[in-house]
Amino acid sequence: MRLVGALDRRRRVTTVPYQKPGAPEAHGLSVAECEATAWAVTPEGSYAGAAAINTVLAVALGTRLPLLLYATPGVKRLQEVAYAWIARNRRRLPGDTPYCRRHPDECFDNASTV
Repeated sequence: MRLVGALDRRRRVTTVPYQKPGAPEAHGLSVAECEATAWAVTPEGSYAGAAAINTVLAVALGTRLPLLLYATPGVKRLQEVAYAWIARNRRRLPGDTPYCRRHPDECFDNASTV
């Protein structure tokens, strides 16, 4: 999500770690749903998986291009398959320090190791 922050120069996207007590419920989601996939919640609705990523990128960049690309025949399925693979393997992939390791005081007691 730090990458989104870097792309979001006008601060249009608010990121909320699902481990923050009450955060999932405040957005109509469960912790289990948040553990399974990324979510984007907008006034128009909630989006999961690759749809969420494209929605966040579109808002952060201020362009509908990610959404138009996602709507291209075949691209949605390809992105969803790629997202599912990444989600299953996220702990094995290099990346950023998890939010709760950087901010353990803002997360559930057992989430500091997530």
